[in-house]
Amino acid sequence: MEAVEVPRSLAVSYARGFGEEGRAWIAGLPALVAEFLDRWELRRDGAVGAGEASLVVPVLCHHGTRAVLKLQMPREETTAALIGLRTWNGRGIVRLLDHDPVSSTMLLERLDATRTLASVEDDDLAMGILAGLHARLLSVRAPEGLRHLGDIATEMLDLVPRAVTALADPAHRRLLRGWASAVAELVGEPGDRMLHWDLHYGNVLAAQREPWLAIDPEPLAGDPGFDLWPALDSGWDDLAARGDAPRVVRRRFDLLTEVLGLDRARATGWTLGRLLQNSLWDIDDGRTALAPSAIAMAESLLGR
Repeated sequence: MEAVEVPRSLAVSYARGFGEEGRAWIAGLPALVAEFLDRWELRRDGAVGAGEASLVVPVLCHHGTRAVLKLQMPREETTAALIGLRTWNGRGIVRLLDHDPVSSTMLLERLDATRTLASVEDDDLAMGILAGLHARLLSVRAPEGLRHLGDIATEMLDLVPRAVTALADPAHRRLLRGWASAVAELVGEPGDRMLHWDLHYGNVLAAQREPWLAIDPEPLAGDPGFDLWPALDSGWDDLAARGDAPRVVRRRFDLLTEVLGLDRARATGWTLGRLLQNSLWDIDDGRTALAPSAIAMAESLLGR
């Protein structure tokens, strides 16, 4: 059997993110692919693909079903994804056909990776489709074993005082404190829904079983308002280039909160929480200014 060639982009991503551990996992990846092709009686059926974190191998199952083998280094996020996919069981999301909890290897139904929801030109139509999927996913109470938003929010608030000192612009410091204040008002009621955490246009693919299905969840337990930012941010660079971002963000926010039945003030607060989380990560990476997109997003929501 011809060995799988690991894309260089994936190898670079793992070396950058995980150092020696990541390089070792990449080195063992061809053998891991071969092991699961044999264990699950699969045949390769197309070119290998990769994102920043996973290798995807199109396969045919022994009974002829088209599927994909997805391999990613085991860590908290991959364990959460397995929990989420098992619990959702294909309702609004790609179906998990088999999995190995030790290596986090998954066998998933094959969707059309060439057609994401970003291909739908009418933004209201696209956001309506996403909102419908979102509603189905959020209808599920989070099972045991997932991270809780209350813990994540508390950890974020603990990091704010030090993070503020890293920002060079006093206006940016005020903004970060304001976003933290919004989270502080909500942290006592963090919610119990199972969140996808990364549901944007690029993570919704065309399918045969249903017209569109979500992929690549990073589940946690919490308030649905914390799950809106990726959808609001979809295609941000194009929106910003057209000067249309504030209007589109407000329209998307209204549509999402209406379909999901969310209190808009609360959803705004948790969306500011996502901006806070992203900014804390940026500051940890050495940045000394807030991202312009984060500032614009906050202004769009707060200036309603």
